[in-house]
Amino acid sequence: MKFKFLVSVAILLCSSVVAIGQKQPLRLHYDKPAANWEQTLPLGNGRLGMMPNSGIVSEKIVLNDITLWSGSPQDANNYDAYKKLPEIRELLLAGKNVEAQNLIDKDFVCKGPGSGGKQWGCFQTLGDLNLQFDYGNADAQKFTNYQRELSLDNAVAKSSFQLDGVTYKREYFTSFSDDVDVIKLTSDKPGKLNFSINLTRKERSITTVKGNILQMEGRLDNGTDGNGMQYIANVKTKLTGGTLTTADNTLVIKNATEVIIYLSATTDFKGVGFKVKMEQNLATAMKKPYALLKQEHTTKFKKLFDRVSINLGKSNDNETTDQRLISFHNNPDKDKLLPVLFYQYGRYLNICSTRVGLLPPNLQGLWANQIHTPWNGDYHLDVNVQMNHFPVEVSNLSELNLPLVELVRGMVKNGERTAKAYYNADGWVAHVITNVWGWTEPGESASWGVTKAGSGWLCSNLWDHYAFTNDRVYLKNIYPILKGSAQFYNSILTKDPKSGYMVTVPSSSPENSFVMPDGSGRHASICIGATIDNQIMRELFANVITASETLGLDADFRNQLKKRLNEIPPAGIISKDGRIQEWLEDYKETEPTHRHVSHLYGIYPASEITADGTPELAEAAKKTLNVRGDDGPSWSIAYKLLFWARLHDGNRAFKLFHELMKPVTGTGINYTAGGGIYPNLLSAGPPFQIDGNFGAEAGIAEMLIQSHEGYINLLPAIPDSWKAQGSVNGLKARGNFTVDMQWKDGKVTAYKITSPQAQKVKVKINGKIKLINSGKSLILI
Repeated sequence: MKFKFLVSVAILLCSSVVAIGQKQPLRLHYDKPAANWEQTLPLGNGRLGMMPNSGIVSEKIVLNDITLWSGSPQDANNYDAYKKLPEIRELLLAGKNVEAQNLIDKDFVCKGPGSGGKQWGCFQTLGDLNLQFDYGNADAQKFTNYQRELSLDNAVAKSSFQLDGVTYKREYFTSFSDDVDVIKLTSDKPGKLNFSINLTRKERSITTVKGNILQMEGRLDNGTDGNGMQYIANVKTKLTGGTLTTADNTLVIKNATEVIIYLSATTDFKGVGFKVKMEQNLATAMKKPYALLKQEHTTKFKKLFDRVSINLGKSNDNETTDQRLISFHNNPDKDKLLPVLFYQYGRYLNICSTRVGLLPPNLQGLWANQIHTPWNGDYHLDVNVQMNHFPVEVSNLSELNLPLVELVRGMVKNGERTAKAYYNADGWVAHVITNVWGWTEPGESASWGVTKAGSGWLCSNLWDHYAFTNDRVYLKNIYPILKGSAQFYNSILTKDPKSGYMVTVPSSSPENSFVMPDGSGRHASICIGATIDNQIMRELFANVITASETLGLDADFRNQLKKRLNEIPPAGIISKDGRIQEWLEDYKETEPTHRHVSHLYGIYPASEITADGTPELAEAAKKTLNVRGDDGPSWSIAYKLLFWARLHDGNRAFKLFHELMKPVTGTGINYTAGGGIYPNLLSAGPPFQIDGNFGAEAGIAEMLIQSHEGYINLLPAIPDSWKAQGSVNGLKARGNFTVDMQWKDGKVTAYKITSPQAQKVKVKINGKIKLINSGKSLILI
């Protein structure tokens, strides 16, 4: 009885600690309108997105649809490329890397302009919804009590201000339940809303008014005959009081007290009935009372968002978010809630930027304000799209991995053609970049475009979903994709006469280069057996072996892969200066602080180098990271945060988080140091790249829980700043375990680990590994 009483008390205490943390609102808030796009607040439902600036006189709401792409499918494979492969290999094995790279540039890249061509395409903004307000004789510059905020708990943005004795309010959400954008405007005195509405886009659009409906439609360039993807957007309104008229393709509202704006938009991406669907969504949403529409939206969003809660202590929510970011960067220990806010913001962005059945988040999630987005707003396969998915499993958003699975599935057929065209190989391959059209060919330059780690790295993300869910039906579904990737790498291996290893030839380490050791001073990117290739193959082969055994398939191929694991290079080779080599040869880097740290793939996302299991390689990895430095574009800083968390150095990981939370306003293209965070907490490369948000989200989770070493490790890398007290509810561990815990002074004081079926699991708690049964009861320590 005494034990039961103590357990009950502990559960109440744990619940109250979490409740205290969750009572602190998860919100971004500001005291002025957004001056630029990087200050606007992102709303999205996995397909549609909008970012309002909440201006007083002019409001600009940038609109997005994740499926809106220019370009079209193409076959840019060079089907004669494989004929040059023997010569390329001969040159590389003879140490003539520069000559091999020149030959690749000539005969072994894609046909045509590649990602620089119109047919490649790019993710584009849908356009702008513009509201122009008229306050009569009042001076619009004399507004007071301005507030603007985004609630992460409800996925609703708001703004309010007072002008000439009137309180004006606006509320925005992108409906998860009805798939439309909704904006509600009110004044607390009757008849004070006077404004116009129009839709604009910089190119390829026609805006018209049909009755009381504002419509914009158009067709993007497919890169061939100009007749690419079609899109359409309709705007309708509901008024309380006042009148609605039209003029010059604009809706004009006068003397209203409340106005609700509904915007429905669709494209013909994989859908011929897109116009009918747009009209149906709009009609269905408008039939519902506003309160019900908002409630259903919030309820559906919260089913995902409320799965996880974290409490690290006191907040500093009184400051506006932009000022709070500055204060945190100056003194990170005073604001315990900002890391929680940033982590949950990452989860919010996960939920808002993708949905099952559609596309995964691209370089910008689903938010863009340009026709030609940076780097085409595409899917980079040498860390970026993978980083977008690093956090979803541990953050209890497992189903959000599935859109990536389908994107990859759509690449396989072309990837098989690419494998034959360039390597005369089995299986399928993808290189550095892809788009919604299934591109797998090398890029247009040897210096970066022939890295072929992309397909193997994607398979790591696919495997993670199985590792966290134990879903054997899913495993059977993805097994052909994993097997095909392993077949490719297995069939291209060549013996290096110098080391005796079976290696990839040609190879390269993503976007990096080295100094030729012949004293000529020349640089090269092409090599044999880059470390990332070896690490990816080791992980992929091991996963395919496990899948084959689990499913009872392909015993002969399984045995081939087991043999290969003894023939390919190890996960890491330690150089003379104590670092992990980036290449099979110990080349000198041309840029020691390069943004990519691809040769530490074995630490994360793989588990080939671990703090406890391979201590010598772990120490070499630390030296590698120290030379690389902490700065870089935002995604690079986030990746280093992940590495230090996996190496169980919580204080260094927190230092990287602090480095990442550097206020940034610039928007120019950056490849080196200077990454940080914009005032709206979106990741600044610069420019905006959403992978920095998602990488940091994953890093915070890894500081609190890890499960890649065969056991669940609680607080493996907790920094001193978070040790005083805290709690976590709902994080996930491999094996389909859900973890709750609380701690004090850096020690776990209570925990609960549950799973759909009770089972034994190893858990490392306060430095000791225990074998426990997963269950529903809280365990006190």
